[in-house]
Amino acid sequence: PLTFPQAQLITDHATMSEFNSASITALQQTHTAGWHESDPAVTQSGFAGLVESNHQQNFLLWHEEDVARRNDLGPERIMQAKRAIDGYNQARNNFIEQIDKFLVEQLRPATEGVPFNSETPGMMIDRLSILSLKDYHMAEEVARDDASDDHIAACQKKLETIKRQISDLSLALDELLRDVASGTRSFRVYFQFKMYNDPSLNPQLRDADQKTS
Repeated sequence: PLTFPQAQLITDHATMSEFNSASITALQQTHTAGWHESDPAVTQSGFAGLVESNHQQNFLLWHEEDVARRNDLGPERIMQAKRAIDGYNQARNNFIEQIDKFLVEQLRPATEGVPFNSETPGMMIDRLSILSLKDYHMAEEVARDDASDDHIAACQKKLETIKRQISDLSLALDELLRDVASGTRSFRVYFQFKMYNDPSLNPQLRDADQKTS
């Protein structure tokens, strides 16, 4: 099986069929808790490092989004937050693609003759990353001693739904990877065409470059 501490490469379909999403969610949940106590740093390499890096960007994005919604910091700090959010989101998408590229290279998914999944494994792993952050922060709300009973009860219901989402998505990811490894289902990676950070595609950036040149 794929074990994240060793970040060993997948070398055949039999190994991939034993892959368990529990390793991914454990990594994400461990870092979600740990990174609230220390700077979020990527410590692994290989496939685990890609999953870790994607989660790091989601972690940073989540907390910068909180800053951007404050109204007491002044316009300059909010502008900085918006720019940081843009960068984190771009990096997050880049790591989704790198996860998928890794899996395509290892699994060689079928290109025809089988059903195709609408989401790639990288997209599903990214969703699990965000859910781990929701899980952590909703649990904080449930544990508050300064909130009303109604607030805590509402958050407890939301927390239960989040945990169900994690369970369901984990199962779906495991089933997809198993089916791809066995050749009964596949996925395609449509590499992103992000336009907003590319001066050749974003007319606002293009005009700004022309004015300063």
